[in-house]
Amino acid sequence: MAFASFDSKHAGAPMAEINMVPLIDVMLVLLVIFIVTAPLLTQAVKLDLPKASSAPNVAKAEKIEFAIDAGGKLFWNGEPVERAEAARRFVLEGKKQPQPEVHLRADQNAAYRSVAQTLADASKAGLSKVGFISEPETP
Repeated sequence: MAFASFDSKHAGAPMAEINMVPLIDVMLVLLVIFIVTAPLLTQAVKLDLPKASSAPNVAKAEKIEFAIDAGGKLFWNGEPVERAEAARRFVLEGKKQPQPEVHLRADQNAAYRSVAQTLADASKAGLSKVGFISEPETP
């Protein structure tokens, strides 16, 4: 790489090489800037927090096993009930904190009307944790 030449034959020809030194200088300056400023971007406040141990107070919500057989009969935890009594119990259970879970087991031959009425009664009482219980299919 010759910048000046005493050869008069090639003296007027343009130089065909790229000078890489200024590009490398710029790259190194940017690298140093990033190395210096990167630790300044993390804004952490060092605190000495008090140490305390406590067990979480998790109240176990009770569950209601509600069943509907093929004939449309209603069962509250295995005890036969009428729809009006079930609705009254739903209202009482809806006022509890934490709200109990309602596990609804409906026979596959039960009328959809009785299942829908039960869901409506539970919803009116403010119960939101209603789950359908089913048996897994066997292959």
